[in-house]
Amino acid sequence: MSFEPLLGMRVVDLTSSLAGPTCTEILGGLGAEVVKVERPGRGDEARDWGPRFFDGGSVMFFAANRSKRSVALDFTDERGRHALLRLIAGADVVVQSMRAGSAERHGLGSEALREQNPALVYCSIEAFGNSGPLAGSPGYDPLMQAFAGLVSITGEPDRPGVRVGASVVDIGTGVWAALGVVAALLERGTTGRGRDVSVALFDTALSLVGYQLAAALQSGAAPGRHGTAFPLIAPYEVFPTADGELMIAAANDRLFRTLCERIGLPELLTDPRFATNPDRLANRDALLPPIRAQLAAQSSAHWLETLAGIPVAPVQD
Repeated sequence: MSFEPLLGMRVVDLTSSLAGPTCTEILGGLGAEVVKVERPGRGDEARDWGPRFFDGGSVMFFAANRSKRSVALDFTDERGRHALLRLIAGADVVVQSMRAGSAERHGLGSEALREQNPALVYCSIEAFGNSGPLAGSPGYDPLMQAFAGLVSITGEPDRPGVRVGASVVDIGTGVWAALGVVAALLERGTTGRGRDVSVALFDTALSLVGYQLAAALQSGAAPGRHGTAFPLIAPYEVFPTADGELMIAAANDRLFRTLCERIGLPELLTDPRFATNPDRLANRDALLPPIRAQLAAQSSAHWLETLAGIPVAPVQD
């Protein structure tokens, strides 16, 4: 049975790129009717990002615009703007990702739209938010990854930082925006009034490095890069096998005991250097080599069977 709590609601999507379309795609997946407004002749800029999936757009465009209807409207033109206003008059939600002040200049700000539709939930997705010295500045996912420190903590310790392979800031912002819209719709059910929802890419980026920020405040040092390892738990990283790689996450003492028993290293369990996770972290350089050597002697398939019940996964393409 499908779960469509937003069935019967209309969302007008004035977004482009990835964050905004991710938000409205989620709302569509919850049952809302999503009408995507695109520029005549050009459409969403993401239509040209990467190889074509169909003639009308790229892989990225279709990945973030599932189950939407699209209409071409030039709202800088008076006729197009009036058509858009008629569409919004019957909508429950508007989501926009224009540069700060652009929506207001075109008569599409929240105050203007709520004059004709007081129950409208109006969601703005911005780069740096609507206040502060960077308000109104442009931004994309990789810029935010760099600015918030994600690039700095991603990669191998002896090499420059790298961008996270997935667009985690864009997609995360879309998820937060969808949550905000759903919360505003829930509130509207009680108050009968719409509300503004504002989400910034930079806020999302900072939320992804929460414990690193806390650690930096505590220690006064930058977190650094740790490859596939998690700096707060050991062993908790990728290990080579005879024919591939496995991610192993021995997140507590019980799992560590089971891991050592299964891979044939029971002597590690009686070594006081490895008694607890803080001990293992302090002695990581002594702990990891014997585990690596043992795992490298057998195939990934062998270890996946042997380690059943322990959090372990093959590293796949």
